[in-house]
Amino acid sequence: MERVRDLPRIPPRAPDAHKGDFGRVLIVAGSSEMPGAAVLAARAALRTGSGLVTCAVPSAVGTALGAAAPEATQIHIGDTRPSPPLVAALAELIPRFDAVAVGPGLGTLSGARELVVVVLSSCAKPLVLDADALNIIAAHPETAGAPSPARVWTPHPGELERLTGERPRSPEERAAAAARFAAGRGGVCVLKGRGTVVADGVRLFVNETGNPGMATAGSGDVLTGVIASLLGQGLAPFEAACLGVHLHGLAGDLAAAALGEASVIAGDMIGRLPEAIRRHGGRP
Repeated sequence: MERVRDLPRIPPRAPDAHKGDFGRVLIVAGSSEMPGAAVLAARAALRTGSGLVTCAVPSAVGTALGAAAPEATQIHIGDTRPSPPLVAALAELIPRFDAVAVGPGLGTLSGARELVVVVLSSCAKPLVLDADALNIIAAHPETAGAPSPARVWTPHPGELERLTGERPRSPEERAAAAARFAAGRGGVCVLKGRGTVVADGVRLFVNETGNPGMATAGSGDVLTGVIASLLGQGLAPFEAACLGVHLHGLAGDLAAAALGEASVIAGDMIGRLPEAIRRHGGRP
């Protein structure tokens, strides 16, 4: 397997660019119990440079999202749980977006499962699968459908174990497990943790940024937003995943340097994304 070390750049912006040039991203996330997941993913996508971010959320999440991320537009998919008619309407809208992310904070009740099914069946564009989308697929494997090269799977070790039954420990085991997962499921596997591994079955990237302070609630939601944003801006799935984990980790390092590892929270990483992007050579 080819070991990749060079990272892509965020595409440059033409002087006459408009917001439609930088990706229309849809984030299907959040629940009445976990509204912050949608907020964090949306804010991360916006800070990474997305021109337009839309969140499909239960109505109960809308107020929090509007207050914390007013730049993001909203599609309401029910009150506390997804409504079947609104989920069906969502299926018609999904093809309009350049990239989609699904999973953060959805929960695993039947309504959330319906949402994941609709997204997987309706989305032919690049798709980030995270958190409860992974848990739903682990519990209902038929939900995943046919393998697709456009998918970016982002499990942490526990989610990988639920999906595959294995929990690799060493760096070598982690790399091999991510490669097997990508080869079997299609697309790209981002196996999170120390030395996050990105694999597509042919290429392998091991991230060198990040620190223990990032082991905090919402960190994965931020990564989902970053990768979705890069996909929407035109990066291929493997490249978007590699650059995404690098920038996410670098933002975490900047936050830890300023605040101390123990005090870092997910929102601090979002606040450092612009500096991380500048240091890498791109611009949000």
